[in-house]
Amino acid sequence: MNIHVDFDEIFQRAVDWIISNGPRIVFAFVLLFIGFWLIRMIKKWLKRTLQKRQVHSSLEPFIQSLVIAVLHVLLFLFVMQMLGIQMTLFAAALASFGVAIGLALSGTLQNFAGGILILLLKPFKVGDNIVAQGQDGIVESIQIFFTVITTFDNKTVVIPNSKLSNEIIVNMSQQGNRRLDLLMKFPYTADVTKVQEVIAHSIKDSTDILEDPKPNIGISSLDIDGFVIVVELWVNALSYYNVKNTVQKRILLDLKEASLK
Repeated sequence: MNIHVDFDEIFQRAVDWIISNGPRIVFAFVLLFIGFWLIRMIKKWLKRTLQKRQVHSSLEPFIQSLVIAVLHVLLFLFVMQMLGIQMTLFAAALASFGVAIGLALSGTLQNFAGGILILLLKPFKVGDNIVAQGQDGIVESIQIFFTVITTFDNKTVVIPNSKLSNEIIVNMSQQGNRRLDLLMKFPYTADVTKVQEVIAHSIKDSTDILEDPKPNIGISSLDIDGFVIVVELWVNALSYYNVKNTVQKRILLDLKEASLK
């Protein structure tokens, strides 16, 4: 059996194909080169912009990576389209894969979105004292998926960001200062004026209490078995519990010394 190969015909077809598709291929590779160069320029510009706007350190590399990845994908799809490659099947497979991943990681994606909102809107920052999800502590770190706080009894609590972005957060440090309220009950036989004078003296001797706003000492309520004194003090938010313990002890000792407790 003889196999005849017409090299002239093959060569002519190759030449025709190159003449027909060559310019498009060359243009596609030039476009690819220019696209990579533009993406590098955009990456540098984006880095400077994020640093100038003081974007959170946890969010900055993520935004850069996300933007650059999206630009590379768009460039790849555009070049494939220029070469005449049909992307219908690829796009359908990519969409199906995305839906499957989204369903499998729905909880994780909620935490991710919550982390982005927290880092952008900044309802609290590292070092703030917050109360959230029944936990009261200092924010140690804010990650993309979760936030870590340390409670005042030295427990490390990891809270998913989806909870923090969708529910109530009390930021004790936002205003800088916090009011400390102390309630003390006395029998009606106690001299209310003397009680107030002793408490005022105890407060005056404390260096941890702010002078502005001024402390307030008044009668909170009148009960059947006695009256309740309320002491309103302003302290630094981060030293709230330390000041509370110190001032309560000082007031108690001074009241006992004055035979009023």
